[in-house]
Amino acid sequence: MPAFVASDGGLLDVAEAIAAEWAALGVRGSFLAEDVDTGDRLGFDVDEPVPLASVVKVPLALVVLSGTDLARTVTVDPATSSVGPTGLAAFRYPATVAVGDLLLLMLSVSDNASADALFDLVPPSEVDARLRAWNCTGIRVRHRMNRMYECAVGVSDNDFGLALELAVRDERTIELLDPERANLGTAAALVDLLRRVWRDEIADPGATAGLRRLMGQQVFTQRLSNDLRADTIRVSGKTGSFLHLRHEIGVVEAETGDRIAMAALTRADRRARQAPDIDVAIGAAARDAFEALRRRSG
Repeated sequence: MPAFVASDGGLLDVAEAIAAEWAALGVRGSFLAEDVDTGDRLGFDVDEPVPLASVVKVPLALVVLSGTDLARTVTVDPATSSVGPTGLAAFRYPATVAVGDLLLLMLSVSDNASADALFDLVPPSEVDARLRAWNCTGIRVRHRMNRMYECAVGVSDNDFGLALELAVRDERTIELLDPERANLGTAAALVDLLRRVWRDEIADPGATAGLRRLMGQQVFTQRLSNDLRADTIRVSGKTGSFLHLRHEIGVVEAETGDRIAMAALTRADRRARQAPDIDVAIGAAARDAFEALRRRSG
C-alpha cells in the first residue's frame, strides 16, 4: 500500500484515487502536490528516492544561474557531445552558444548536449555540494546526462529496446538506475526545492527568477500540463524520461493567485517506448490535485 500524505480527509481521497489510477495502469511511482503559500498537500510515497533522468536539469540550472557568467560562450562539438533528439544534441556541426542559451535549450527542449556542456562548467560534485549547502538533502547529483546512455547501451550491446526490457525486468542491471549511483530525488525534496524557488527562499532572487522564467518556456505539455491548458493557468515544468521512467516536476499558477508545486515520478511495468496513457494519467493527477488544493485555499 502507498504511504499517503494529506492535509485533510478530502485531499486524502484525491491522493488515494490518483494512486489507484496509476496502479491500474501498471505504474509505480510517487506523487506530491503542495500549495506554495499555505503548505496544504496531498500525495503518496513522497520520500521514495527515484532516479531523476532529465529532472536533474532543474537543480543544475539553479546552480549555474547562481554564479556563472551567462554571456560566456561554449563550443559544443557533435563529435564529442552527448546524445539526444533535441537541441544541440541533434546538431551535425559544432556550435558556439552562450551559457544563458544553453540553459534555455536544456530546460525548454531538454537538450542533453547543453546540459553536459553546463556540467563541464559546474561538475556534478559541485552541484551536489551546493545543494547540500542549501539544505536540499533529498536530492543527489552524481553524473552527467550522457552517462545514463553509456550505461544503457553498455549492457545491451547498443540495443536500446533490450535496455528497456532489462530495466523493467530488474533495474539493477542498469548501473545508473541503482539508487546508490544515480542522480536521485524524492517527490518531497523536489517539491520543497520548487517551493523555495517560487518563494525566493534559496540561492538569490536573480537566480530563482531566472529559473522560473526558463521553466515557463518548456515546450513539452503531455504530462502535468495535459489537462491544465487554459489562458488563466500557467504551468512551469521539467520532464524527465529514460527507459521506463516518466517524470515531471513543476508549478501550476492561476490568475487567482493559487500556486501549486508538483512532482510526479513514475516507473512503468511494461516494455514500451511510448506510453501516452501514462502521460495522460500524470496530467489527470495534476488537474485533480490542483483543483482540490485550489478549492481548499479559496
